[in-house]
Amino acid sequence: MSERYIGLMSGTSMDGIDAVLLAIDGERLKVEAALCHPWPAPVARELHALCTPGENEIDRMGIADNLVAREFAAATRALLAKAGLTPADIRAIGSHGQTIRHRPQLGFTLQIGNGALLAALTGIDVVADFRTMDMALGGQGAPLVPAFHQARFASPGALRVVLNLGGIANISVLPGDADGVYGFDTGPANTLLDGWYRRHHPHGGDYDAGGRWAACGTLIPELLAQLLAHPYFAAPWPKSTGREMFTLAWLDEALAGQAYDPADVQRTLQALTCHSIASQLPVLEGVAEHGELFVCGGGTHHGPLLAELAALLPGWRITTTDELGIAPDWVEGAAFAWLAQRFIHRLPGNLPAVTGASRPAVLGALYPA
Repeated sequence: MSERYIGLMSGTSMDGIDAVLLAIDGERLKVEAALCHPWPAPVARELHALCTPGENEIDRMGIADNLVAREFAAATRALLAKAGLTPADIRAIGSHGQTIRHRPQLGFTLQIGNGALLAALTGIDVVADFRTMDMALGGQGAPLVPAFHQARFASPGALRVVLNLGGIANISVLPGDADGVYGFDTGPANTLLDGWYRRHHPHGGDYDAGGRWAACGTLIPELLAQLLAHPYFAAPWPKSTGREMFTLAWLDEALAGQAYDPADVQRTLQALTCHSIASQLPVLEGVAEHGELFVCGGGTHHGPLLAELAALLPGWRITTTDELGIAPDWVEGAAFAWLAQRFIHRLPGNLPAVTGASRPAVLGALYPA
């Protein structure tokens, strides 16, 4: 019997709330509607600020927790209107919330977006807090999307790699055998690019649209080498990271005493994303120098970045998840709708080979409407 779920996702780039309506009938999954709900500028500014330790964090986080829930509820209402449905048509919402801290090395992760308030505002049961059970079992709590990638994109006998280009980049290796799936965060994708752009274009939007500013710059080889020396890139998996590790403060340390043109730095940050991904693909277990790479996430709109990545991986066929049936902008939202369905039916949502957890587990906490 078919059920409908809504997935709500806002990533580390905070470029909007992805709302995805997913119909699930057994193993069949279909995106029926989707939209991106913009963050009000004051809310986005506060969320960005909360990602860095500061003054009065507990009170500010409590207020932001409710603000996020209200914007997630607005995104839900807009999606229902677009689809011509009512809350009664939806089995549950899977809400990722907004990550404001991810510290797996300290054993905690924090996503806000008051699940109880979201359930009350929408009249729909909400499943949230997907990461903490995995962490309780010794896992990284991330990435969680490889399990969905396996369910939706794997093909028996075919090796596929899915690359998500959000604020952080992560890969899923899908060998066609569920027991062999693995993946991890490769490092920054858009988070440094967006942060550096906002610093130098305070009134020019939140990101370098189409990579046009980066295209005006020139690569700084010595800076690229310095950034790639970060120990995270050479660390073995399972591993996950966030904007807490790859910060503008970290970048500023690398830039200390230099007078680089800001556009050249942006061009070099683009190269950092591409080189950190390309350098970790050839060493993957079971992955040869040639393969198929299916890209999703906001980075699919960054043409120069994709072109540079393709140049670094000449033996790979690089395309988007459109070819596999889901538009690249909606893959992560669909993943959290799918994780809500896994919770409702008491099915595991994590892959221990990906996260490092001691066992598979049902992920999430229920907030009844």
